Amino acid sequence: MPPFCKVPSRSPKISVILPVYNAESTILTAVQSILNGSFKQLELIVADDGSGDLTLQKLETIRDPRLRILKGTHQGVAATANRAAAEAQAEWVARMDADDMAHPHRLKSQWQYAQRTGCNLVSGWLRIVDLKGKPVKTMQRYENWLNSLTHHERIMASRFIELPLPNPTILAKRSFFQNGCRKGPFPEDYDHWLNILSKPEVKAGKVKSTILDWRDHTRRLTRSDRRYSTQAFTDCKRTHLLKGPLKRRKKVALWGAGQTGKPWLRWLLEEGFQVPYVVDVSPKKIGQTIHGVTIIAPEELPSPSKSNPTLLGAVGAAGAREQIKTFLNSKGYDADLDILFVA
Repeated sequence: MPPFCKVPSRSPKISVILPVYNAESTILTAVQSILNGSFKQLELIVADDGSGDLTLQKLETIRDPRLRILKGTHQGVAATANRAAAEAQAEWVARMDADDMAHPHRLKSQWQYAQRTGCNLVSGWLRIVDLKGKPVKTMQRYENWLNSLTHHERIMASRFIELPLPNPTILAKRSFFQNGCRKGPFPEDYDHWLNILSKPEVKAGKVKSTILDWRDHTRRLTRSDRRYSTQAFTDCKRTHLLKGPLKRRKKVALWGAGQTGKPWLRWLLEEGFQVPYVVDVSPKKIGQTIHGVTIIAPEELPSPSKSNPTLLGAVGAAGAREQIKTFLNSKGYDADLDILFVA
């Protein structure tokens, strides 16, 4: 068993796992934001990934019996998070990152939400800020999108755009962490949660209050590691689409004949899917063909039916997804169930 210290004196209700690597400038803020929160019945398991800076020395200045420190050699964030999860004692596990800051009510509000709603995968609203705590204006649209997805159906319908449940905001049943993250040339946390979201027993939701400051900077893995490149994300989405929603499907229709939609159409055709039509709102495109597929107007969509092809929405313009949902609902569709959005 990996060395650790400061074992909690009583069984925790929540185990918080925090992998860390060379985060001497932010680790104390992250740790104290959890320990000083209003939810007290927790253990915080910080797994060090072989840091070469002062991370460990700073951690060892904290005197709190709820903190456990796991020391190890450098293996990467997936293996380190798995190691921490394997040590969790509680039935509920929360993720935390070394460069973020939890709000004081984070775990208490998530715990209460889970007990009240029966959700077993709980996130919450966040703020995207810089290391000084100032909002990152270029990330405002992304922040608003994340915070708009609060219910299970909307989370599921949007999971192939990007993960609607940011990793450091998650509280979930321990069983969802037991198989662990796979290591590979893909965004490992996204791959893991797409696997979890494919399980029929999952019920996801979000607390409608800000629970975390997601601190954006150039050293974050999402900005500096090739596993988080646009192509790596796209490959990950397509892998999970093929083994999930598109498995055993022969026909797939697409909404979007623009720059976002064209690559998805090519991919669908290359994978052997029959694409009966592409939907678009541009009068210049309606009636034309793209890669041999006819472009139709939204009004030409067939009435809702179980025999309809699976519908993917691939649009990137601001507000376009909401407009599509509104239109589909007006036609008798259930926009949270009858279209999967991709990006």
